[in-house]
Amino acid sequence: MKVFYCDQFVLPLPEQHRFPMSKYKLLRERVAANSDFDLLVPEAATEEELLLCHSPEYLRKITEGEMTKSEQRELGFPWSLQMVERSRRSVGATIAAARVALEEGASANLAGGTHHAKSDAAQGFCVFNDCVVAARKMQADDLADQIMILDVDVHQGNGTASICTGDDSIYTYSIHGEKNYPTRKEAGDMDIELEDGTTDETYLDSLRQSLHVAFNEAYPDLVFYLAGADPFEGDRLGRLSLSKKGLEQRDRVVMEFCTRRSLPLVMVMAGGYAKDVEDIVDIHYTSLKVIAEYANEMKLDGENFSFQ
Repeated sequence: MKVFYCDQFVLPLPEQHRFPMSKYKLLRERVAANSDFDLLVPEAATEEELLLCHSPEYLRKITEGEMTKSEQRELGFPWSLQMVERSRRSVGATIAAARVALEEGASANLAGGTHHAKSDAAQGFCVFNDCVVAARKMQADDLADQIMILDVDVHQGNGTASICTGDDSIYTYSIHGEKNYPTRKEAGDMDIELEDGTTDETYLDSLRQSLHVAFNEAYPDLVFYLAGADPFEGDRLGRLSLSKKGLEQRDRVVMEFCTRRSLPLVMVMAGGYAKDVEDIVDIHYTSLKVIAEYANEMKLDGENFSFQ
């Protein structure tokens, strides 16, 4: 399975910053040791592509370094040219993965899932909304019509919901902690809110029941899957209590729904803030292996797959 990465484009952060940047390099190194994966470097997203989602004034402010101190605090990163390039590469990786998924069944970006970014504001470690940009790029290129953004990160994809409000061609699904960040949620097409401490069985029941309804409402021909590692019981910012096995089952439930419909699938990483960075890497790597199994199934069943 083709997998895109951009961890060599380093986002410089102050010492002791709470964002675990090392997880990207560690994950890529683990993926590189598995011959089932083909690692590729993406092109940076172009200005034209970013404008499919973001306002011209916002894009100018980001690229020219005119973010205020308050805006940088809201983002959680200090502005730098390296930050801009890293953000553009991450979006480019999701665009590239979407093209591959439409040809081969599945692909992944070892970054991305920046679902808090709004059309005109950065927030929560998210500069550009990679999945919405990529979704609209696939639509603009006549490669997909109806798209689902399926978000299982522990935090609501408020930026995604905000941007896609009124856009019936992109269905937004989010299952997340009710009392977790962001304080102010945005209404998506389907929002499943879970209590603090939710464990595997309750989570998986809620996921199955809600996805049954969501897929019947959305009728997608392409799915972007934000496979956040932060519902994990050991996550510093998660507040849910899923085990690693439960998170693997989560991924397999999503695959079951996609398999029934032979849908091309794009996986992006989204969040993960466990105390031990190796736990984050374990969870993401397991998700990637599940997606790779799905990609192989799609290749074997190619006559039923909706190749573009």
